[in-house]
Amino acid sequence: MQGTVDGFSYGLVTPVVAYLMACLGGALGLRCTTRSMLVAQSWRAGWLALGSAAIGSGIWTMHFIAMMGFTVQQTPIHYDKAITFASLAVAIVMVGVGVFIVGYRGATGVALFTGGTITGLGIASMHYLGMAGMRLNGMLEYNTVTVAASVVIAVVAATAALWAAGQIRGFLWSIGASLVMGLAVTGMHYTGMAALSVHLHGIGGTPDGEKPAALLAPMMIGPLAFLCLAGVVVMFDPLMVMGKPDWTPVERKPGIPAHPQVTHTGGRPSHHPRRRTAQRNFRTPQNR
Repeated sequence: MQGTVDGFSYGLVTPVVAYLMACLGGALGLRCTTRSMLVAQSWRAGWLALGSAAIGSGIWTMHFIAMMGFTVQQTPIHYDKAITFASLAVAIVMVGVGVFIVGYRGATGVALFTGGTITGLGIASMHYLGMAGMRLNGMLEYNTVTVAASVVIAVVAATAALWAAGQIRGFLWSIGASLVMGLAVTGMHYTGMAALSVHLHGIGGTPDGEKPAALLAPMMIGPLAFLCLAGVVVMFDPLMVMGKPDWTPVERKPGIPAHPQVTHTGGRPSHHPRRRTAQRNFRTPQNR
């Protein structure tokens, strides 16, 4: 017997809140990824790790907020705690791999394609692993074509978001990218849910696992607290908003006049001490 599936039992509340959480995680993660490209090599890994955790926590929280509105009328739904925790770990680790690739190799070419693909597969893996943690008196069945479409949406969305993070065009640019990423990730979720059908068992009973409210609500406290902490880091770091690098050219510092670069066509170079100092200090960002 087929079960009656309802993904919007609370109306638009769960989709809207889920979308906002996806946007929040995406915005924080993308800003941290952008920030990693503006700092010295020794600080880059820390910012990329923070960005990976923010994106992973955001999409995981989005998924299970949306699942709070998912019901099957003929059977209660419970969740396996271990698999639910594992889906969060998979999201953070796989997203981290993709983000680190782009963070160290740049948001172009093969690195962007590889990083975006791994990140998108991480988003999809989190979704379907989280679905595998559901316990009900029935069996989940998926439409293969729709599942494939949901994975493609996740990969394209992740690639576009990482490309936007690599452009380093300021705060508003990343906010726009996070809105698109949130829409795509939420769309991937509901596309995957559209592929789902439930074949009920003939015998009733209470499934194993824990009820959604008893398991998911406490589990969300950690990721939500982390996203708030990451948000504080973003707000109190001015470079995250301005999108400017840590270094400032020496000739533009207050009190040090800028000197035009002089090309010597012949003769002996000047030995004037002030001119030698200006020439030593006139270094491009690439040489730092």
